[in-house]
Amino acid sequence: MSSLPLAVLFLIFVAAAAAIWVAGISLSNQTDVLATRLHLGSAFGGLVLLAVATNLPEIAIVVSASAAGNVGVAVGNILGGIAIQTVVLVVLDGFGVRGGKPLTYRAASLVLVLEGALVVAVLAVVIAGTQLPASLIVWRLTPAPVLITVLWVVGLLLLQRAGKSLPWHEDGDAPDGQDRPRGHRRHHVEQQATHKGTSTAKSAVIFGVAAVVTLVAGVFLERSGDAIADHIGLSGVLFGATVLAAATSLPEVSTGITSVRNRDYQLAVSDIFGGNAFLPVLFLVGTLVSGQAILPHAERTDIYLTALAALLTLVYAAGLLFRPRRRVAGVGVDSLIVLVLYAAGIGGLVAIATS
Repeated sequence: MSSLPLAVLFLIFVAAAAAIWVAGISLSNQTDVLATRLHLGSAFGGLVLLAVATNLPEIAIVVSASAAGNVGVAVGNILGGIAIQTVVLVVLDGFGVRGGKPLTYRAASLVLVLEGALVVAVLAVVIAGTQLPASLIVWRLTPAPVLITVLWVVGLLLLQRAGKSLPWHEDGDAPDGQDRPRGHRRHHVEQQATHKGTSTAKSAVIFGVAAVVTLVAGVFLERSGDAIADHIGLSGVLFGATVLAAATSLPEVSTGITSVRNRDYQLAVSDIFGGNAFLPVLFLVGTLVSGQAILPHAERTDIYLTALAALLTLVYAAGLLFRPRRRVAGVGVDSLIVLVLYAAGIGGLVAIATS
């Protein structure tokens, strides 16, 4: 696509982003319907289905970039995606939550703190994996992505157990928080589908079509975005971590706002943390596709983005524990801190990428 004019590339990029937005919403809705009707909502298979479905744009981009040998875009999109999807919580706090109390006050739960801890644990393995030699690869596998995948699976099993019962008061839910059980939005979506006469088979077909559209749009998004970055002289890492990551986070914004407006605050935060914990698993996919040890080739910017994502996650984990009541500039104190840290972090990223 690099031979196409810049205006055409922008048009392709915007069209692909719009397709991901529309298909992503449909994909999320049908995932809720299928998970509820097949009784997967709280089961391990349901957690995996939800993680994969909500990150199909990133999967498409990682596979496309890895197959083309453009490892920098793949790594930047994964790690930049974690940082910017955490910032999505700022958007949900500011534009979705109604009333005087901020998002983390309403969503406070020890299970969510554990989900944030899983994100940080996975990111710690990512940083460790960057220090391993690139020659340490067998059968197109390297130790760090395998360990990340195992850690993610074990973490999901522990979270599934924690979601059923924790040996704490109110099973780890804070008082004066969410007044409805977590996940009620998904049941509401399924009830709407039933009311409209949508069968399980039809829901599965819509899911499949939306998945294909998302995957194809993700490829076009990555290819056109890479060409745009070349045209304007922007590094692949910087583009993947900012513009590309923001475009692939559009479905999370839409579904997250729907969750908080339905007062399912815990689900909104859980969807973000769950997606962020899953994204590093895509390093295993990228390694298998490219045949390269991706993490040992990580640039300074990649390690920097990993640290930034962990820092932003820890701020929200602290917010879930301390539950700030005040809203400043329309958001909670923790959301404001995350926004400032992210802006400063992107400034530092630009300085690193251009030095």
